[in-house]
Amino acid sequence: MTFELFYMAGVIVLMLWALMTDKLRPGLILFSAVVLLLCVGILQPKEALEGFCSKGMITVALLYLVSEGVRKSGILERIIYQMLPSRNVSLTRALTCFLPLISFISAFLNNTPVVVIFGPMIKNWAQKMKLPPTKFLIPLSYATILGGVCTLIGTSTNLVLDGLIDDAIENNMVTGGHTLGMFELSKVGVFIALTGLFYLIMVSRYLLPDKRESARDESEESGNLGIVRVEAMPSTRFPGLGKTLREFDFYRHYGATVKGIRRGGTLLTGDWMNEPLTRLDTLLLETDETFIPTWGESRVFWMLNVVGAEPELGTKKKYFALVLVALMVLGATLGELPFVQEWRLKVKLDMFFFAAVTTVLMAWTKMFSPRKYTKLISWDVLITIACAFGISKGMINSGLADFIGDYIIALAEQASHSENGIYIMLAALFIITNIFTEVITNNAAAALAFPLAVSISNKLGMDPTPFFVCICFAASAAFSTPIGYQTNLIVQGVGGYKFNDFVKVGLPLNIIVFLMSVFLIPLFYL
Repeated sequence: MTFELFYMAGVIVLMLWALMTDKLRPGLILFSAVVLLLCVGILQPKEALEGFCSKGMITVALLYLVSEGVRKSGILERIIYQMLPSRNVSLTRALTCFLPLISFISAFLNNTPVVVIFGPMIKNWAQKMKLPPTKFLIPLSYATILGGVCTLIGTSTNLVLDGLIDDAIENNMVTGGHTLGMFELSKVGVFIALTGLFYLIMVSRYLLPDKRESARDESEESGNLGIVRVEAMPSTRFPGLGKTLREFDFYRHYGATVKGIRRGGTLLTGDWMNEPLTRLDTLLLETDETFIPTWGESRVFWMLNVVGAEPELGTKKKYFALVLVALMVLGATLGELPFVQEWRLKVKLDMFFFAAVTTVLMAWTKMFSPRKYTKLISWDVLITIACAFGISKGMINSGLADFIGDYIIALAEQASHSENGIYIMLAALFIITNIFTEVITNNAAAALAFPLAVSISNKLGMDPTPFFVCICFAASAAFSTPIGYQTNLIVQGVGGYKFNDFVKVGLPLNIIVFLMSVFLIPLFYL
């Protein structure tokens, strides 16, 4: 064992500890790890910076803007309202009506805005139908995750993996393999999504609570005209994290009054003004009509429910936004076909190209605010993705990836006959990635697992695609905790769930995805 291997392992341990304890924002933590690797020569400056010019990372940024354009169109809300039943409503019928559609939408749009749009809407509809909203909101989050694993653009994690694969192929780090096409993951992802949705429809009525304390009890007392009531969750950009409302002048910063705080499914009582604020809180705000135009499009807050929302786009722009997204997906899909690639065009017709064109058209037609576009992008996510490339390269350069890969291969050889070894290796890789994704960010988990897949496939002389696909599913299967995925945090705020609610419903779903991934991937990719 070399110094570089021990040093790399130490950096990984420190990085995981910092991510789990939320010492800094994830992007800055991964950047710190990259700097530590630079200090001893495990990474060269060029290798450390490669992620910042990654096509996958920039595509993620563009898709944030595309999602915002679709969100402002309001067309998705109209589609869901048409799907939700208005009479003879039962839990099973309602879940059957909207969960598949939610999964389909999230396969082509970023999961977070999908939940931000539909969470409050479904909650209000359930209350109107006299059904417990708590039976619908966790399934909403899980449905977006299940839909996201079906396509390349369904989640940023898939794009991160695709960028890592592209880089590995370009630098001859793997033997064989190919980048992920738009529907490459659908071969297994569709089966996983359908099974997961069936599970949610069947068990939600039994495993989810009937009622949680309303978060809006205090805020709804005000009946003054001109008052806008907002439920918002602070993001990691919120400067008041760790401070109490007596220490942090919320009104001076944002022109809004905090009327209550909900935490872990419970509306805080007593001297809640002296409770330090966390990113798991839902703030109940009263403000005027200027709050939403000023902060609604920022990344300081996730807006969960708004009375007095911004106006929608005009009718022509609504449908133009839908047409643009459809053409983006269709163009990127057709661009992968062999006969199109044989045309030898000067332009590569991939997702990056079509996302860039769509973003520019949306900006010039003002489908999102062109003067505030930087606020619409989660820069910390982008920095995390960029630094993840460096961390992954460092694991390969130091020999840590080979060390862990050898252990996984040896485990497979000892535990089973050779013909079953692939299942053992996929299971080990899935479990390692999934543990990472439940306690740290999805993109960081994928970056840590990627070099293991490279090492295993190279040592066995195998096509690495089955291992890359396994990482995609494992990194997205964050069902067991509210902190494992941003959408889980959002529905926890809207629905008032407790930590245990996610464990009861999510852990069996984690096991379902694990078993289906391990046994289906060899059927389609070997």
